[in-house]
Order: sequence, then structure tokens, then C-alpha cells
Amino acid sequence: MSKDIFSNKFLIKKTYANKKQQKKEMWDVKGILKERSNKEFKFDVRPLDTENKIVFKKISTNSKADKIVVEQEEAWYIIEAKELHQYIIKNKLKQIDLLEIITKLEWNITLTKQ
Repeated sequence: MSKDIFSNKFLIKKTYANKKQQKKEMWDVKGILKERSNKEFKFDVRPLDTENKIVFKKISTNSKADKIVVEQEEAWYIIEAKELHQYIIKNKLKQIDLLEIITKLEWNITLTKQ
């Protein structure tokens, strides 16, 4: 996913992270979700990786991102990072299934591609 596509389509008042922020703080762009919020958030919009035919996104509980964005063919899914981290720790998970996890978390947004 290009952070530009997501940010241009869904964010206002955006600022891109510098290389140090991307590496140490693990966020890519901050801004306000158009027509969804009036609060500025930091978004992790890194693309998914593939290894041995398994598609995944590494995340860290040390991330400074407020929201984690996952792009799928039909939509972008935005997940509350803190809530996801708490769920992972509470349930002692190493891996999660995106479509399963969004039904278990209170805060998430699905932005369909059109």
C-alpha cells in the first residue's frame, strides 16, 4: 500500500514521518480522518509482507502509532493500536487473523475502496 494513496484519499492536515520516526516510532503519516474525526492520529500504513506464502504485518507494542492500517483488495481496515496491543498481550497471541480480530475489537473502521 502506498501511504500516499491512503493519506490523500482519507486524511486531512497530514504530515509524513521522517525516517527516524518510521523506524523508532513505527508510524508513517499523521493526520485527521476526513469526515470521521476531528482528532489527529498517527497511522502505521506499512504494507503487508509475504513469507512462505503467508501474508503478515509485523507490529510492536512499542509503536507510537495510534492506528494500524491494513490494506486488502476490497478495503482499508483501520484498527486502534492500543486496543489491539492489549488484546494481543491479554490473549498471549503471536499471530492474529485480520478479519477475525476486527470482530473482537471495539474500535475499528472499514473504508471500502470505490
